[in-house]
Amino acid sequence: MGGTKIAAGLVSFPFGGVITKEIVPTLPARGGQAVLNDTINLAYRLKDHASRRGLVVQGIGIGIAELVNLQGEITSDYLIKWKGLRVKQSLSQIAPVQFESDARAPAVGEALFGAGKQYKIFIFVTVGTGISYCLVLEGRPYAGANGHAIMMASGILTSECEKCGTVQDQVLEEFASGPALVSRYNRDARASLSRGQEVTAAATAGDEIAGKVVRSAGEALGNSVGFLVNVLDPQAVIVGGGLGLAGGLYWESFIHSTRRRIWSKTSRDLPIIRAKLGEDAGLIGAAALFRSESRRERVSSGG
Repeated sequence: MGGTKIAAGLVSFPFGGVITKEIVPTLPARGGQAVLNDTINLAYRLKDHASRRGLVVQGIGIGIAELVNLQGEITSDYLIKWKGLRVKQSLSQIAPVQFESDARAPAVGEALFGAGKQYKIFIFVTVGTGISYCLVLEGRPYAGANGHAIMMASGILTSECEKCGTVQDQVLEEFASGPALVSRYNRDARASLSRGQEVTAAATAGDEIAGKVVRSAGEALGNSVGFLVNVLDPQAVIVGGGLGLAGGLYWESFIHSTRRRIWSKTSRDLPIIRAKLGEDAGLIGAAALFRSESRRERVSSGG
């Protein structure tokens, strides 16, 4: 569940195959109840599809674009206003439910079934409506003390120009995400584009303003990812999300910027690759997290 769309599907195990998938717009500005109603209807449609195929839905895993603590509780409502609503109770009438951050869910999908299978330690970076990361250790996402170890682009980065003394507070997500590309391009070009992909397409077509916006966004993202590599020392960086998978000038600028900022020569040439599962990484990972959590609960209860 991201800021732009809800991608849902039936996922089979042990191979993590997507049997069917449906995508609907999130439209979070309508309010939490409207988004919840759409989610419930989507879950019922998928369950009905499973029944027609003679399949049993064991549970619902949801990766959501909010903070989720170590107990699987949604603890923020920056985008999807579900706090105070009977979300889990409503969805549990369809099947048991497990929530997880939408930063950790695709990372788990890639660890189990995608580009991360061969690595013991990797960073998964999501670039789309928002920007976040997840450190994966031995196939499991590191969540931190409170479940907040996903934020690499929401805090203020302060810099001061040595020549003029100007102090600039920049938030990476407001500069390099999909909506940020649109906002910056429309401001400078006096245009009215609505999607980040339109800006990247304009850059590919030779639009100078779009090229400047896209190139600088990729460079800014590389600055933060290079810092993560220096601090966390992963074997690889795997990138997902709509904008992260787009390629082109954004990707090229990001790769160059990241490698330039990695301090150790040993790490400078580490693999930086796109998510193998593509845009299905999140829904596969959410299903896998539900499955693993259910197994842990059965083991702890002696079942």
